Amino acid sequence: MNETIQDIVSVIRANTSFLLTSHESPDGDAVGSSLALASFLRKIGKEVCVHLRDQVPDLYAFLPGVDTVSPHVPDRDFDVAFVQDIGEFRRAGDEFCAFKRIGTLVNLDHHLGCDNFGAHNLIDPQAAATGVLVYRIINAFGYAMDRETALCLYVSIITDTGSFRYSNANPEAFAIAGEMIGCDINAWDVAEQLYENQPRKRLELLAKCLPTLEVISDGRAASVSITLDMYAVTATDAELTDGFINYPRSIRGVEVAIFFRQLAEQRYKVGFRSKGKVNVAGFAARMGGGGHHNAAGCTVDGTLDEVKAQVYAIVESALC
Repeated sequence: MNETIQDIVSVIRANTSFLLTSHESPDGDAVGSSLALASFLRKIGKEVCVHLRDQVPDLYAFLPGVDTVSPHVPDRDFDVAFVQDIGEFRRAGDEFCAFKRIGTLVNLDHHLGCDNFGAHNLIDPQAAATGVLVYRIINAFGYAMDRETALCLYVSIITDTGSFRYSNANPEAFAIAGEMIGCDINAWDVAEQLYENQPRKRLELLAKCLPTLEVISDGRAASVSITLDMYAVTATDAELTDGFINYPRSIRGVEVAIFFRQLAEQRYKVGFRSKGKVNVAGFAARMGGGGHHNAAGCTVDGTLDEVKAQVYAIVESALC
């Protein structure tokens, strides 16, 4: 692990232009870790482009550097490309996957079972967030942390640990977060931006979602669903569904929460969350997806009833 970090530090020192990307439908870790690495690289004099296939959710619009994120890969050569928090290479999106002028490929991830597709692969499932890996690299470089980089790292960690409520909130995560607070980060300001600044339409969409609650497996699993019709009625989109899965997860006795989110006429994104006892990455893997022990996902074709039947059968067989 230390050799890999030192190798990555050497790559950074030896090169000039960097392309950074993360997964589709970016979350707080994808956005925070990408912007943190970009901030650090720019401050040491490097040329940086951050590419994300999908738009950064408005929730993270307060982060420094978010206005520099590009939906397209520039038509130029890069010395190095960092792929972060990806799980599977294809999740970077078609445009990045087809782009060949990326130079040395560096893979930073904390997903269980992530492939070693990079020339350098820093993969640690024990890391609370990919932002933790970015922190390790910055620290090994010997860089004195600045406020902008610290803010992005803090958001990466606080979002992927569920505000330190999830089982991945280990001592390292707390220690790094505390260090970032020491860089003039106001924890309340960040919490207000993330949790007390939601648009009214999000609650209108949530009001449509909550009545879909279903509890199965003698109360050990529960689900909620979002359909395209709900988006149409509320004039919303998938960006506002972040965190909806936490509602079934919060029910007493529930060990596995499931979120069905419609993507197309007969296609659903299925998200899983565990309270720690159940490895939901196994559920997702059986349906062509992946993720972590406590958070995973996959895409399943069929009607909502068909998708539910398939998912429930897998979950119930594991919980019985």
